Amino acid sequence: MASVIQMTARPPSLSPLLTRMRNREPGLAASLLGGAVAAGLGFGSFAVLVMVLWVSSPYPDSGPGGALHVAGALWLLAHGVELVRTDTLSGAPMPVGVTPLLLLVLPVWLVYRAARVAVDAPADAEGPPPVPAQTVWTGVVLGYLGVGGAVALYCAGAELRPDWFWVTVCLPLVAAGSAAAGVWSAYGCPREPVLSALAVLPVPLRRLLFGADERARLGTAVRATGAATAVFFGGGALLVGVSLVWHGGEARASFVQLTEGWTGRFAVLLLGVALIPNAAFWAASYALGPGFLLGVGHLVQPFASHPAPLLPPFPLLAAVPDAGPGTPPNWAAGLVPVAAGVTAGWFVARGAVRRPEPGAPAAAHWSVGRTAGMVLVTAMFCAVALALLAGLAGGPLGVAALARFGPVWWQTGGAAGVWTALFGMPVALIVRVWRLWGRRTRDGEIPMQGTGVGTRAGSPGSGKQQDRTSVKAEKAGQGEGATNVEGRLAGKAKEPIKAKESGKGGTPTPRPASPVPDDEEMYDFLPADDPFPGDWHDDLARTSRWAALREAAAPRDLPAPWTSPAVTSVPSDETMPPAESAPRAESTPLPETTPQTEPAPPAEPRPDLTDSSPSDPGSPESPDTATGH
Repeated sequence: MASVIQMTARPPSLSPLLTRMRNREPGLAASLLGGAVAAGLGFGSFAVLVMVLWVSSPYPDSGPGGALHVAGALWLLAHGVELVRTDTLSGAPMPVGVTPLLLLVLPVWLVYRAARVAVDAPADAEGPPPVPAQTVWTGVVLGYLGVGGAVALYCAGAELRPDWFWVTVCLPLVAAGSAAAGVWSAYGCPREPVLSALAVLPVPLRRLLFGADERARLGTAVRATGAATAVFFGGGALLVGVSLVWHGGEARASFVQLTEGWTGRFAVLLLGVALIPNAAFWAASYALGPGFLLGVGHLVQPFASHPAPLLPPFPLLAAVPDAGPGTPPNWAAGLVPVAAGVTAGWFVARGAVRRPEPGAPAAAHWSVGRTAGMVLVTAMFCAVALALLAGLAGGPLGVAALARFGPVWWQTGGAAGVWTALFGMPVALIVRVWRLWGRRTRDGEIPMQGTGVGTRAGSPGSGKQQDRTSVKAEKAGQGEGATNVEGRLAGKAKEPIKAKESGKGGTPTPRPASPVPDDEEMYDFLPADDPFPGDWHDDLARTSRWAALREAAAPRDLPAPWTSPAVTSVPSDETMPPAESAPRAESTPLPETTPQTEPAPPAEPRPDLTDSSPSDPGSPESPDTATGH
């Protein structure tokens, strides 16, 4: 029985190799599977769409195998792979290299999501560590390329087959770039990989981008480039829409001429929608000036248009401007690059003078030279982005006259950089000055009423007016005021006696501060602040007040029951005048008095504390009158 218990309590020991395999993180396998699934989903989406069109077509010219070959070819074309069409009338192969940019979005997004999911980043800090970035990137790219290579082999013998040179170039580029973006985003967008990639730039550009605030500089350049590119794309799409409306009759005729059945028209409509981003960048190149080619030697630009005489019927090609010299409506397309340059300059100015977060100190702004340099960097980034997109948007549609279709990438990129720098530079400098002026106006100290010049509310200098207001409120709530004034005097007279008894011959303990400031006069109304106060005025007024208070609090012979001696009030250190402005009054020991056996002569009238001059004994506010003496 004991042996059975021992065997069940102790698990069987495993070898070190089996233990490592059991506890191994399945990062590479999951990444390979994720990349393969992403490629399969992309190809499956195209296959479903093509099969639906094939099934609904009344006159299919091939079987299911032919439809799957077309789906695979379209999936490869979405990656930028150039296709070759062999079923031509002449028998010569014809290249098809215009990539519908809208189709490119699907594979890029699928690979990006696969890489993010494969990283398996924990939701909190206590979770397991994420899968290493190199492992995820390698697995996703290999898995995707494995399925992509199989699809290319499947389409190699079809009528619409891929060009293997472009298969080996475009397919790995799309997979590697999208996977790298997904891994980088899953790790929180660190800046080290980006800075390492930018190390290949020339030294002057590295000096502009790298530094203490390199993250802010690079972020500003990227945001400005993205905004300018979006303006180019939106402006080009607007030009395409306006031209389609202008040539609506021709576009409708070409749409009907291509096919007769609704299935074919729906396919043409889908192809036209997928080519809208291409047409937008063609129009952006047209607005920039270089224009685009509609065949070899047939250039279309704002100043002159020479399209090819025999264009295939297609709705988007019907929107091409008419042949002939340019007109003012054609020249109005130049507003698109102007708007893009202004947008880029405004974003650079925002980065040059950043508004601080609430509660954070103001960030240092860029100099004029650095702002101008960042505009040039943004123009360079815009040139690279427009050149890449223009190259993807165009390509060959055949041989001979149709060998070159679309914008010339290097001309479009150069024109985009020039326009962005030309209009972005003055806008960035002007907006920078405007934002600096707005920050100084907003952060400057504006004096509040009653607080003095340059004093904010709640500062020590703003307490004088508040103290006077409280004295006025206390004065107003006293009724006749004389009895309460004498009561306060009696209370002030008792405090030094307690301090003296507790001191026992030593230095008297200072009394607590009175709730009513001693250096404030009892005014019936608040006096106006002196706009030009002087030190001599304050010292003289303070000395006069203390003299009046000492005279009013001097000891006098009081009749019974007034046996408590009057004691001079010892002012606090906070309300005493400075030593250099007025001498400090020395408090002398007060003589002890004995009770009087014979009636004392009537007391002399005391001065009113509300005035520096002795008060009239017969006035209603006199202390003697208020107490009956």
